[in-house]
This record gives sequence, structure tokens and C-alpha cells, in this order.
Amino acid sequence: MGVVNVTPDSFSDGGRWFDADAAVARGLALLEEGADLLDVGGESTRPGAARVPVDEELARVLPVVERLVAHGAAVSVDTTRAVVAAGAVDAGAVLVNDVSGGMADPEMAHVVARTGAAYVAMHWRGHADVMDALDAYDDVVADVRRELGERVDALRAAGVRDSQIVLDPGLGFAKTGESNWPLLARLDELVADGYPVLVGASRKRFLGHLMAGPDGTPAAPEARDDATAAVTALAAAAGAWAVRVHEVAASAAAVRVVARWRDARQDHTTGRRATAGAAREGAR
Repeated sequence: MGVVNVTPDSFSDGGRWFDADAAVARGLALLEEGADLLDVGGESTRPGAARVPVDEELARVLPVVERLVAHGAAVSVDTTRAVVAAGAVDAGAVLVNDVSGGMADPEMAHVVARTGAAYVAMHWRGHADVMDALDAYDDVVADVRRELGERVDALRAAGVRDSQIVLDPGLGFAKTGESNWPLLARLDELVADGYPVLVGASRKRFLGHLMAGPDGTPAAPEARDDATAAVTALAAAAGAWAVRVHEVAASAAAVRVVARWRDARQDHTTGRRATAGAAREGAR
């Protein structure tokens, strides 16, 4: 999933694609790099960000969605608002990527149920201006799984089908640093819950701290892409459905490497079983 930020204030690219023409060109470039899905968003969710008026979000997002769909792209819309989700799906988006998991807008679940669009429910505890204060967990993996389960129950109650739902552990959202690593280390536990899993680690703060310089200054967002690709490989190996990234080429290569690695492991396991079976048959 390639990120197309139609915003002036995103932490990662700071308005580079704010103009609709630039955003469309960026999306097409990400497709060339190997993106399967383009995630178009018109409101920054960086820590501390203020909300954008709904009319402004619609004006940013809908023209870009329409134009990318016209180019044949599979498009998702990154929004917490039901009216924006509905407009984007009407414009051709096939997936709604909601960082609030439906908690920010009670109408979101009904829109998803009515449209039949795929829906990413991310683990979320509050908007960007307050989320850092909500990083408190007993066991972050168990807590995130439980809270996502509650979101699934609410979505089902609104008529959303299981086949529409994708889960996202919400790296960086109400998780300021160390809380992110157990979620990555135990991602297979979330995958085992049976829903496709989206991982969004790209350029986030915890990678900036990991790649800090000798003086402790966190690496700049654009200097976190190598670490992002490493997370992509780990997520793919754990069975994630997709990763959401700002730079696609390295992550697409990581996915191909993991796919080939997995095939080789399967070939080896199958070969060992066949050899063991033949040995047992010969012993008879």
C-alpha cells in the first residue's frame, strides 16, 4: 500500500504532494514501483495534528481518488469520517482505511456496511492531539487484540461482514516508543485471529529513535526507509496481508524475498516429509 498524502503538514513528506496534480503523479510513480494499492489521505494524523474541516478534506481527497481510479489504480481512502469514506467509495475507492477503527465517527460502520467496501480497523485510543498520553498497557499485544476484537464486534453489529474487515495494530498511535516492538515481535498472534492484517510502520518515530545518530537525535523521516523495508520483511514473514509505506520499491523487493524464502522453506519441508515417507515405506 503506497501512501499518497494530500496534506500540507504530514510528518513524512510535509506537503510535497499537496497539489492534486502532484498527488496523482506521486500515486502513479508508486504504482510503477510496485504498489498494489494507493492510500489517499487528506488529513494528517501526525502526533499533535489538529483536525481538518470536513469540506477541506473532501476537496483534497475526492479529485485525487477519481483521477487515480481513472488511471486504473486500486485506491483506498485514509479517513476517519463517514462522509469522506462514502464520497471516496462513490468515486471508485475499494477500501476505507480508518485509523480510528470506527470510533471517531459512529456513522462509519454503517457506510462500510452499506457500500460493501473493504475496511481497515486500526487500533486507536484518541485523536492525534491526545494520543501520546494514552500509551498505557498491561500487555500491549493482549490489550491491542482485545480492543480490536471489540471493534470487530461493533462492526458486525452494524452489518459489516467479516470478509470486509482488515485489522491494523496501530503502530505509533497511542504507542510512543517501546510499545511498538512487542506488536511487531508477536505479529503472528494478531494474524492468528483470522483477519487480514495491515502493518503501518513506515518512517514512524520509533524507527527514528532506533536509527538515532551518535548524539541521540532521531533520524529524519526520509532516513528511516531502510528500517521500514526491514519491518516489511518481518511483517511479510509473520503473515501480514499488506504494509503501508511511503517508498514502495524497497518494500516490494522485501515482499518478493520473503515469498521466495517461504517457498524454499516449504519445498524443504515437503522434501523432508517425502524422504521420511519413503524411508518408512522401505522399512516395511
